[in-house]
Amino acid sequence: MKALFPYVAETRGVIVRVAVSFLPEQSEPERGRWFWAYHIRLENAGPQAVQLLTRHWVITDGRGARHSVEGEGVIGEQPLLAPGESFDYVSGCPLSTSTGSMLGSYHMMGEDGSGFDVEIPKFALIAPAVGA
Repeated sequence: MKALFPYVAETRGVIVRVAVSFLPEQSEPERGRWFWAYHIRLENAGPQAVQLLTRHWVITDGRGARHSVEGEGVIGEQPLLAPGESFDYVSGCPLSTSTGSMLGSYHMMGEDGSGFDVEIPKFALIAPAVGA
């Protein structure tokens, strides 16, 4: 699993796994645009059902400029995960530099009514060198 999803974090039994891919076909370096896709797998290894309510991302470009993004759910959904279930989704991130990083958190609600934040591990956005 580590080879498929090299970035992993666990909070209160919720495991967040991340894989990232540079997308050269959607990037235009000559116009200052680089694009990555990231694949997230959420796994509920805890004893109770949990629901993802909101997301918070901090995106940092290669110049150190930070951009914060918040919103409800992910890809238009607020998945409910019973113990042992997982949820996968893919999204994307454009940057104006060839490198950067992302990290963040999901706000979850347990079936017992408790709200808590789940860490999204920091992951690197690195475009391959041109001509490499």
